[in-house]
Amino acid sequence: MYLPAHFEETRPEVLQPLLSAHPLGLLVTQDQAGGLAANSLPFLLEPDPAGGPGILRGHVARANPLWRESRSDVDALVVFQGPQAYISPSMYPSKAATGKVVPTWNYSMVQARGPLRAIDDADWLRAFVTRLTERHEAQRPVPWAVSDAPDDYIAAMLRAIVGIEIRLSSLRGKLKLSQNRTRPDQEGVVYGLRSQGGTEAEAMAQAVEQAIAPLA
Repeated sequence: MYLPAHFEETRPEVLQPLLSAHPLGLLVTQDQAGGLAANSLPFLLEPDPAGGPGILRGHVARANPLWRESRSDVDALVVFQGPQAYISPSMYPSKAATGKVVPTWNYSMVQARGPLRAIDDADWLRAFVTRLTERHEAQRPVPWAVSDAPDDYIAAMLRAIVGIEIRLSSLRGKLKLSQNRTRPDQEGVVYGLRSQGGTEAEAMAQAVEQAIAPLA
């Protein structure tokens, strides 16, 4: 990806929480014939005992050819998208001063790479889907658990899926958060986003605030 230095992010303490907060990744793989396939999947990022950037784990339908056709000798790419928002030139105070402004788009993105491995093992899958469920049910008033469903039903569901695991060789982010603007323009972006309202605009306003905080 095109990655100007002022938008590059490599700190695990920044990238890992962003990925965990936006766990639906776009998995791009290359099949044995050299073709590309893209699948949206929820992932869990878990520690790598070997000290690498982490291990992404997920599962796909057994009917999905991805787990059979993916090449282990070519890295898979998983793209995670965080907050994003259109930035109007009207948000910049410099518009009134010079008029030399144009629209842009702010966004945050994490790219994870590594070889993909398929795991066709019922015990592994049961343990994984239990962790995945606990992760996403944790904030619910009455969390659903895998054990809430009949055991024979869960066993049948597990036979219909295959696990995948990507031991990451790299984890890089591009956080385009108005870092290349003046401080007044950055503050104008925060104000403008909050003025328009909406969950996505507020998330981007917070991201810009965090990005420019070290400059304060």
